[in-house]
Amino acid sequence: MSYGNALFSLNHLFNVEGWVCVITGGGTGIGLMIAQAFANNGAKVYITSRRTDVLTRAVKHWGSSLQHPRGQLVPLACDITSKDSIQQLVQEIEKHEDHVDLLVNNAGIVGEYNALQRGHVWWENVYRTNVIGYFFAATAFLPLLHAAARPHSSYTASIINISSIAGITRDAQYHYSYNASKAATIHLSTLLAQEFRKKDVQVRVNNIAPGPFPSEMATGSFDETKKSLIPAGDDYREEKGIPAGRPGRDEDMAQAALMLACNQYAYNQTLVIDGGYLLEHP
Repeated sequence: MSYGNALFSLNHLFNVEGWVCVITGGGTGIGLMIAQAFANNGAKVYITSRRTDVLTRAVKHWGSSLQHPRGQLVPLACDITSKDSIQQLVQEIEKHEDHVDLLVNNAGIVGEYNALQRGHVWWENVYRTNVIGYFFAATAFLPLLHAAARPHSSYTASIINISSIAGITRDAQYHYSYNASKAATIHLSTLLAQEFRKKDVQVRVNNIAPGPFPSEMATGSFDETKKSLIPAGDDYREEKGIPAGRPGRDEDMAQAALMLACNQYAYNQTLVIDGGYLLEHP
């Protein structure tokens, strides 16, 4: 069926009105950026974190001024390093929803600098959060994601895993455990994409590898709105070796997430959003 020019309207291409989304680590940083992208366009977005106070404040500040009447931000506590906590999250959402359109695995930790010399504890903690937690969340939500598939339509739900350019670059920057975990996240996305593409599952899996974005992980802090800031002067391009000459912005991440979630032809993609960082730091 042809829709003529209406097919190319933004409302048709990126329509997420009425979607149900779940975003881990959604109270700050990249998770909050993605949550706002969908909620401001009419989606009901469950944001999760171990810190309920962070979630509550994020929803209080941003949830009351959403640009779409159907948009919602809903806070739910969850520790993705715990299978029991993930299962409780799924059960709570099942009380209110019969499907989920999008799962964003975003919660993560960076670990300790120079962990190569400091022992194995940080390696275990980082992998438990950045890799194992993603796997358990993806499998736990699989029935709700599968339920979003529409009969006689090519529409499928999707998972977006947030990895990092740290999992691609050869420069460890003393983040050995973090970089290795993010490389594992990228490969995990490939494995899940291969498995979940099957007809009896029908869930797309893709991956975003961000460069420098303002987040609690990157800066160590956030303000009362749960936003972080990376200072960027006129010398940022030369100092950091980033062709874009600036850190990533909220809208850069929002555009990437909306594209992968809405594009029903996107399977097993690692979308690098880094301002050209990898061109300077391969």
